[in-house]
Amino acid sequence: MADKLKALRARIDAVDARLVKLMSARARLAQQIGHVKQGAAVYRPEREAQVLRRVAELNPGPLPGATVQRIYTEIMSACRALEDHMRVAYLGPEGTYSQEAALKHFGGGGPLKACASIDEVFRQVETGAVGYAVVPVENSTEGAVGRSLDLLLTTSARVCGEVMLPVRQCLMSKASTREGIRTVYSHTQSLAQCQRWLARHLPHAKQIAVVSNAEAARKAAAEKAAAAIASKTAAELYGLNVLAKNIEDESKNTTRFLVLATHDAERSGKDKTSLILSTRNVPGAIHDLLTPLARNGVSMTKLESRPARTGLWEYVFYVDLEGHRDDGEVARALADLERKASLFKNLGSYPAAAT
Repeated sequence: MADKLKALRARIDAVDARLVKLMSARARLAQQIGHVKQGAAVYRPEREAQVLRRVAELNPGPLPGATVQRIYTEIMSACRALEDHMRVAYLGPEGTYSQEAALKHFGGGGPLKACASIDEVFRQVETGAVGYAVVPVENSTEGAVGRSLDLLLTTSARVCGEVMLPVRQCLMSKASTREGIRTVYSHTQSLAQCQRWLARHLPHAKQIAVVSNAEAARKAAAEKAAAAIASKTAAELYGLNVLAKNIEDESKNTTRFLVLATHDAERSGKDKTSLILSTRNVPGAIHDLLTPLARNGVSMTKLESRPARTGLWEYVFYVDLEGHRDDGEVARALADLERKASLFKNLGSYPAAAT
């Protein structure tokens, strides 16, 4: 048995040696591409999406495709860092799901910048203080993140990517058991996502909403009879005991994030386009506004309405389409929509996230 283990480990060492040489060769090629681009954007969302799809298709197992994609995300992140230490803004502090989404999308090779509010995340990318920003826009259980949608209406930033992050909520505390917990801190959406669990297991605890789950963990770390609902990462960062895992009411609970930049993305082969539209408040107006999509065979994956903040009972509509702005049928539909809409804002085209 010992001889067999030794032989297998020797083979692993040989594979590791080849992997290191191949990763170095890949990094050198990435550097050469950077020189050829002569200062153009280092991060190309459409190219990275194509690479991740390809490695998943090539993967023979036994590693799951998602695991191989995570490994390649980190490899591409490290290669990008050789060319440009671009910063990515997210809603902080450390330990938020926004940070997890930023790391999932960009990897850990570049610096991240924690911001105190969603407004500040937008400002960072609009002013060029960072290259990219990650903002939450909707949750599969609780719906839209209103502040993000409102800021998308006025921002000069473009959408160049999206991230789908499965959300696994944990109850954490300095205490070692749930007995004696009198207060539960969390973000409003996280509290809402765990209502049934809280009603069963902590029916008498006071629920207090705070600006982020990481802030909830920080507050719970300072109080003996308090707990927080946040990620496992937040528990590690703030030295808390995880008292219960996966307490979200819906097992497929997922939050969607958008990646913002000063540019959108070229075609990747599987894309989305996001719009903001408005029309006159007359009967049949929405039907008429959206007929160009049906006429051109373009699928709509989302339609969300928000008050226009004019005080006149007018609304704006957030629309996601399948396809890229440069696809023929999408381009024709967009041209028709722009003629019909009283407000037309193309937020950008970008690679669709894997679900």
